[in-house]
Amino acid sequence: MDVVQNCEILMLVLFGCSWPFNIIKSWRSRTARGKSIGFEVIVLVGYGFGILGKAVTFRNTGTLPYSVWFYLLDIGMVLVDLTLVFRNKRLDKAEDLMAAKMKAKAA
Repeated sequence: MDVVQNCEILMLVLFGCSWPFNIIKSWRSRTARGKSIGFEVIVLVGYGFGILGKAVTFRNTGTLPYSVWFYLLDIGMVLVDLTLVFRNKRLDKAEDLMAAKMKAKAA
């Protein structure tokens, strides 16, 4: 491995370190308030272009760079968090509906 690939792997590891904390927060909070689906999609697209670059490298050299595995790991964590955002949006809607029913009942 060369210095460039080592730097790329370190970047992916450091970015990847934030996702478990984000996943835990999404799981525990049970709310999607303050989360951005657009942001997570942009991150996925960025990682997708990174993998596309590795596919081109593989096509040209016949060697799959090690960093591709870190891209896949990071993508997996973003997908887990994105799944939790959709779950939490559903929970938010149910909570809002329950609050509206309680408010209507009290009036």
